[in-house]
Amino acid sequence: MAEKSTDATPGLLIANAVTLVLALALHWSVASLLWPFWLQSVIIGWYARQRMLALTSFSTEGFTSGDQPVPENEEGKRSTANFFVLHYGIFHLAYLVFLFDQAPPARLLDLVLLAACGYSFVYAQRKTFAEQVAADAQGRPNLGKLMFLPYLRVLPIHLSIVFGAASTGAWGLFVFVPLKTIADLLLDRVDRNMADRGAESV
Repeated sequence: MAEKSTDATPGLLIANAVTLVLALALHWSVASLLWPFWLQSVIIGWYARQRMLALTSFSTEGFTSGDQPVPENEEGKRSTANFFVLHYGIFHLAYLVFLFDQAPPARLLDLVLLAACGYSFVYAQRKTFAEQVAADAQGRPNLGKLMFLPYLRVLPIHLSIVFGAASTGAWGLFVFVPLKTIADLLLDRVDRNMADRGAESV
């Protein structure tokens, strides 16, 4: 019997709780808190593209581009990955401009913490990526679903910008961090369900 994927819920809850405590202790605005989460989202996007390119067997059922079915071949895989980078990248470039305008990292401590976050995100995502690729190899994941998964990370960032990311009040942090945590949990749940279905099909 294939091994079930690991539940990352406890780790996600702890990581987001620690982030909230740090933000409150350092008196960050929501915009300041968006910096590490923006960086995390970029890293996830990078590995999402690598994951798509690593597929050897995949489905494109229900997935179209320009009203045409995406072919289940190398060309379809690469064109999808490249489109994802362009579209996902435009979102994050716009958010980057917003962050530099609203909360430029002026203090050395901010830069050090951001660099530390980036390192930890890459370290964690590399492990997740390896598990995802191994799970994908056991089944036949849908390319379209893999492409759209990372956008769950974009929603909390977008909502925070729309509803007042420049706020310095604690209320903003208590709104944004739960939204981001929910997005993390949803993404993890969908990922695990896809991996488990693939494992069961072996």
